[in-house]
Amino acid sequence: MPSRRGFLAGLLAAGMAPAASWADLGSPAYLSAGKAADGSFFLAGLSDLGTLLFSHPLPGRGHAATAHPTRPIAVAFARRPGRFADVIDCRTGAQLARLGPPAGHHFYGHGVFTPDGSLLLTTENHFEAGRGIIGVWDGTAPYRRIGSFASGGIGPHDMMLRADGTGLVVANGGIDTHPDSGRAKLNIPTMRPNLSYLDFDGQVTEQVELDAQLHKNSIRHLAMQTDGTVAFAMQWQGDLGADVPIVGLHKPGSAPRLMAADDPRLRNLNGYGGSIAFSTDGQQVAVTSPRGGVVQVMDTTSGALTTEHHLPDVCGLSQSADGFIASSGSGEIVEIAKGRLSVLNQAELRWDNHLIPVI
Repeated sequence: MPSRRGFLAGLLAAGMAPAASWADLGSPAYLSAGKAADGSFFLAGLSDLGTLLFSHPLPGRGHAATAHPTRPIAVAFARRPGRFADVIDCRTGAQLARLGPPAGHHFYGHGVFTPDGSLLLTTENHFEAGRGIIGVWDGTAPYRRIGSFASGGIGPHDMMLRADGTGLVVANGGIDTHPDSGRAKLNIPTMRPNLSYLDFDGQVTEQVELDAQLHKNSIRHLAMQTDGTVAFAMQWQGDLGADVPIVGLHKPGSAPRLMAADDPRLRNLNGYGGSIAFSTDGQQVAVTSPRGGVVQVMDTTSGALTTEHHLPDVCGLSQSADGFIASSGSGEIVEIAKGRLSVLNQAELRWDNHLIPVI
């Protein structure tokens, strides 16, 4: 019988070696940026129980990431307004490329591969023109920029593939910024956030805005259900004296629904939705607020706020097998299931804004 080494050598010689996959890394369930105790920044892969499987350095604070659909490659995005997107071989930690936006642009911290992994798409601000842009990059080496198209609004932040794989949904937050003004928001009185559904060639197929009195509710983060329903988390830019809705649902072809709109506990979110996720069965949607230190869980049928869990500086959120998994700036990874919060892991580091599912 040939040895395993000889067998693999034969495959290599024949060009038939098995392709590397996420399974080679222990099948990580989530990606998250973080900050170590020594002040360095990193991108990490986590198991479904919050166990650290790998960690690779970043040049600065990260925000979100995206995983290649088949290969163990991730792209880590700088916190907005950012100018790096590192393409990382998660097996070795090798930096395959460092992407930078064109002159006059900055990244907004999010991006996504197309379903076949052939393209990488990035949310960007063309700050000189005051327009939202989706950057288009080759999804394979050398990861060069090959085009762009309009995002359908101002301030595109999060972006997801549509459930049917035919295009994108973009959270256009509506806020105009410029690097010369730091993180100052330049158009609050006139902002008009929207959800834009786009084909991969940039054609807008549907666009949704909230009622005029909610025009200061910046649409920022997204989650997608298998039937195409989109959950969106908002960040209120007005007076916090009112109990404004922070979570909405939208199914293409229908009007948006605002969740828990009359529940006084909304004020505990402090006007800020940090991350959003559906449960696996789609019956619940959850939102985090690092400013409020809470996770709120809502029923997608009734729209009611069903449970609230307190965790300081909680922001990262994704679905788990039984409910939700969340991360905090104090290094905790917790699960929220069956109405209870339980700690899965605790580390001496600071998790950043998002827990991104690998597949």
